[in-house]
Amino acid sequence: MSEPEPAATDSAAAAQAGAILRIDLAAVQANYRALAERAGGDCAAVVKADAYGLGVARVAPALARAGAKTFFVAPLNEAITVRRCLATVQPAPAIYVLNGLTAGPAADFLAHDLTPVLNSLDEIEAWAAAARSAERALPAAIHIDTGMSRLGLPANEVEELAQEPDRLKGIDVRYVMSHLACAEDPDHPLNGEQLAAFTAARARLPKAPASLANSSGIFLGAGYHFDLVRPGAALYGLNPTPGRPNPMRQVVYLQGKILQVREIDAPQTVGYGATHRADGPMRVATVALGYADGYLRSLSNRGSAWVGGQRVSLIGRVSMDLTTFDVTGVSREAARPGELVDLISADMSVDDVAEAAGTIGYEILTSLGHRYHRIYSGD
Repeated sequence: MSEPEPAATDSAAAAQAGAILRIDLAAVQANYRALAERAGGDCAAVVKADAYGLGVARVAPALARAGAKTFFVAPLNEAITVRRCLATVQPAPAIYVLNGLTAGPAADFLAHDLTPVLNSLDEIEAWAAAARSAERALPAAIHIDTGMSRLGLPANEVEELAQEPDRLKGIDVRYVMSHLACAEDPDHPLNGEQLAAFTAARARLPKAPASLANSSGIFLGAGYHFDLVRPGAALYGLNPTPGRPNPMRQVVYLQGKILQVREIDAPQTVGYGATHRADGPMRVATVALGYADGYLRSLSNRGSAWVGGQRVSLIGRVSMDLTTFDVTGVSREAARPGELVDLISADMSVDDVAEAAGTIGYEILTSLGHRYHRIYSGD
């Protein structure tokens, strides 16, 4: 998989930065289209957390140009930002707020043409009251908890709503939805249990379109697709099918600048806590990024990078602004001050970095710092 060609950019700003983050918007768009085709129906785009750290101001319009007409975020302020980002898109996309009506006053939803995902009977009651005040039906999604035990109507509230459907009077129910807990593991029994619970709950409620599948849920089969799928992580290149080849295109590429190369010998140590000790002559490259940039401290003595076409080990602890790599086997020409090392690349995906850090790709993406010089390409 080749890396994207750099877009025209301010070379001075790139030179001043310690690291460069390249974001391939064409890959985001291709991923959206591939997921929509696989689902065979309507496909939303989840752009919460600043489009998973990649910059919603650039990502959301690119997704709209790829065909996305429905967007999901978490808090209300994110939704207001996305609405501004999509102000010129016509017809205006639907923007759903997953955190529900308690995320902010009903007036704010109405002022910005936002749709709440109602997570409780109290929220349903409040939104119905807002509809009466507005003297018109107001759109919403109804979230049913089928196994996450986070947000959403629990079984007793679903039953109560089924017994008193007039509670929904004045609410234009656009979707009944739920969220899968273990979709990345296709053999997990909770997938089938949640599907059965969701199907049963829908049958008890007034008829409405349904939405269940997240990124990995799309790959569980057509039975999970319903009327709308809601991919997030897969849009940004994370593998929705762990343990199998990634069907998505890579989106993110990260390079850090070498500040200095030191020659050390045993018994010298590297970094805070002296957690790496040289056992002989070696060369150490210090790179200008650290945990303040979202390059996680848990990568200490575990991570790696690519320099001059060779994989090199991260040695010592990741510090706030600096990270050190063993470049003993790399040519001096490739590993010298001013050269760039590849930290996320075609050779090392976000998921690879996450595995080394003992976390998930979601955390790597959403931790990406704002000190990086960002280059967007491909849209």
